[in-house]
Amino acid sequence: MSVTIDTNSSPAMAKEGPITRFFRATEIDARVVGMIAAILGVWFIFEILTALQLWTQERPFNEGLLGGSFLMPRNLWTLLVQTASIAIMATGMVLVIVMRHIDLSVGGILTLVATISAVLQVQYLGPALGVGHWSIWIIATLVALGVGILIGAFNGYLTAYLAIPSFIVTLGGLIAYGRGIGFYISDGVTIAPLDKTFKIVGGGVPDSWLGPTWSWSLAAIACAAVAWSIANGRKQRKRFNFAMRPMWAEILLLLLAAMAILGVTLIVNSYPWPPKLIEQYALLNQIPIPAGVEDKSGQAICMAGDKAVRCADGLIFYTGYAVPVLIALAVGLIMTFIASRTQFGRYVFAIGGNPEAAELAGINTRMMTVKVFALMGLLAAISAIVSSARLDAATVSLGDLNELYVIAAAVIGGTSLAGGLGTIYGAMLGALMMQSISSGMQLLNLPSSWQNIIVGSVLVFAVFVDQVYRRRVK
Repeated sequence: MSVTIDTNSSPAMAKEGPITRFFRATEIDARVVGMIAAILGVWFIFEILTALQLWTQERPFNEGLLGGSFLMPRNLWTLLVQTASIAIMATGMVLVIVMRHIDLSVGGILTLVATISAVLQVQYLGPALGVGHWSIWIIATLVALGVGILIGAFNGYLTAYLAIPSFIVTLGGLIAYGRGIGFYISDGVTIAPLDKTFKIVGGGVPDSWLGPTWSWSLAAIACAAVAWSIANGRKQRKRFNFAMRPMWAEILLLLLAAMAILGVTLIVNSYPWPPKLIEQYALLNQIPIPAGVEDKSGQAICMAGDKAVRCADGLIFYTGYAVPVLIALAVGLIMTFIASRTQFGRYVFAIGGNPEAAELAGINTRMMTVKVFALMGLLAAISAIVSSARLDAATVSLGDLNELYVIAAAVIGGTSLAGGLGTIYGAMLGALMMQSISSGMQLLNLPSSWQNIIVGSVLVFAVFVDQVYRRRVK
């Protein structure tokens, strides 16, 4: 016999306010709602500020929601692509911090892995196999992932078996990996261009954009998966006599998820290719460009020869989802499953909650530490592949300050520096928040010094909020 949650089943619950009862019935994490609200607030603030900037400069307003530059499909699409690399690493940083460790070397690992992969493609595989050979990107990817795992495992070994604090181990890695070994391997020069198939992972070429048809199809599959997940969860709760959410809560969760999926899909499908790229693509693939009417505003949206034409009258392609975004989403789903549905994930949180008790319970805490750092190295390698592929090059500064953004994303997303508490989806939202702030400041043309001040202040404030939250919970 199943049990349905009844908010009036006890005097304490009966005294709860409507908001508390709502969160209890839907089982929505209030901190996630707060994070989403904060992200939307930041977006609207930057939209207003960029609109005011245009107004004070007596320039025409942009196509943003309020006339600014932030809430435009182009900027939001770019924001998602830029967030992918940090979000991927943030999912691993959650487990590292949950286990009461820290990894300051992720930026160095990213630089070193990207450098090794680029040198392998440009200086070895290309001349040996021929430029554009089908196996180059596969070999480069496998080597990059293997190097990332080995470096991460090395960090974990030093931390677990030699009892060197992870802060010191990874601080040494921060200095040695990218600016040291990476600089030595590349001789301090930029390694480019990379294999043409390898670049698809970066999202900077048309081949890495799904387009509207495949994007909408993927959105439909995602909505169906959410519906199945909710239905299956309800079935399992009923089977094991667990408390069940009210039916209205299940329907509301499905509607909210579907709205989010379809809304994001609409945004990415609203961004047209840049005009010059459309022209180049059409000429390369012998696609005729229809004649069109010149755009009197002087804004070249599509190109027909040397004439600026309106997209409605000319040729236009829309981007849709980019490969880096799909990789980040896939990593988020896999890491969520690992953290919440596997023995490995349960051991990680058990160790973070009480390391001594976990060891007494028979958990090999040392080997778990090595595995978590190896996983972090793997995720840093994936980010290195995405970042270098998008840039179409590897430089010794590719991973600079990435470790700070990754740690900030995890902490802002609710991961406690005291260990034992954190969520994968929270870290990914934190990554989106950090990149939103960075993107907004760049649109406002703020000096880099002010950008660093603001990012640092956000990190400190996030830790302060975490401390306040933990005190309230206790």
